[in-house]
Amino acid sequence: MANHYHAVFVLTIAVIGMVGAAVVPRSLLTPGDTNVPMNLTADIVLRDGYYLEQHQVTTADGYILTMFRIPGSPANPVRQGKNVAFLMHGLLSSSADYVISGPGRALAYLLVDAGYDVWLGNARGNTNSRRHIFHDPDARSTNFWDFSWHEIGYFDLPAMIDYALAYTGHTSLHYAGHSQGTTSFFVMASTRPDYNKKIRSMHALAPVAFMSNLRSPFVRAFAPFVNQLEWIMSMLGVNEFLPSNEMMILGGQRLCEDESPFQEVCANVLFLIGGFNSPQLNRTMIPALLENAPAGASVNQLVHYAQGYNSGRFRQYDFGLTLNLIRYGSVRPPDYPLHRVTAPVALHFSDNDWLAAVSDVRELHSHLSNSIGLFRVSDPRWNHLDFVWGIDANTFLYERVISFMDRFN
Repeated sequence: MANHYHAVFVLTIAVIGMVGAAVVPRSLLTPGDTNVPMNLTADIVLRDGYYLEQHQVTTADGYILTMFRIPGSPANPVRQGKNVAFLMHGLLSSSADYVISGPGRALAYLLVDAGYDVWLGNARGNTNSRRHIFHDPDARSTNFWDFSWHEIGYFDLPAMIDYALAYTGHTSLHYAGHSQGTTSFFVMASTRPDYNKKIRSMHALAPVAFMSNLRSPFVRAFAPFVNQLEWIMSMLGVNEFLPSNEMMILGGQRLCEDESPFQEVCANVLFLIGGFNSPQLNRTMIPALLENAPAGASVNQLVHYAQGYNSGRFRQYDFGLTLNLIRYGSVRPPDYPLHRVTAPVALHFSDNDWLAAVSDVRELHSHLSNSIGLFRVSDPRWNHLDFVWGIDANTFLYERVISFMDRFN
């Protein structure tokens, strides 16, 4: 957008001013490079032998977001004109979701191998996007965390999509999101409908919009007390939920490694979040998963989801009667106008997803005017986290996603 200021990091920083300013990129980061930013996603991609670029974009409200681009590999060289695929992570996670499973399994690599120019987004507040032009995320009193997934959809996704399109010279791209990556997409496409024309196809992996029938014991336990939780957190000055830190990463490595007697405890914590499916969890990978997640989020993101569970509606953040009247002109927040979502959307769901219940996904489908369809994962035990980390995600899911993308090229 013309009112955004962008900064691009492709090895080094090249500043982009307003529309029409020049970009001076340098060579790609390639496997074996030693001058690599300390970052989990970058470390994984270069370790696995793929090319990498790191980019930054500043949103209209001042958040500085990091994106990663994987334009090719030695086996699939970089070239102009490749179709663009943009991948967006879920709550408390990061771009590493789409590479952590490794070559032959991770969605980002499979898309690169299929000839796509792959871009990985990172939402404000996670480990890759903890910067703002004014606000300090670590300050005791800060406005940095005054956002929910509404702002991720309204500001972050448009900024990143516009940047990727401008950089590659395309006018549209394919989008795949997991969990919150789907929620934020539906926010964008319904409140900023001009972005629908920029989406060739959208693939919602474990789509979360309506939530009243979810089975996760964590959400069901704290949702009834969300107003009290929000007040307590505000009084304590706690605005970030589960920030990533070295102690948590080290604990995950020690407690969850293959030799640890507590590894099954770690596995069961993951199952309690998204559903049980033991055969699809690579336990050796658990320490790496815990290095990636939790990657940080605002308390308001959790509160907004709890509000959705309590109300049974997909609607904007509830600030309370007085602030709702000021912000929305009504005592209750407005529903998102899903009828304005005109991009072709494929909803990929499963029977054992504890966070995206089948009935809630069907409710979402009924509001979409241009749905490609509902597509059930055939494994009856497939859970919420298997959509990004499942051992057989390629067979059960990604082959279908890529074939749909190919169809819309």
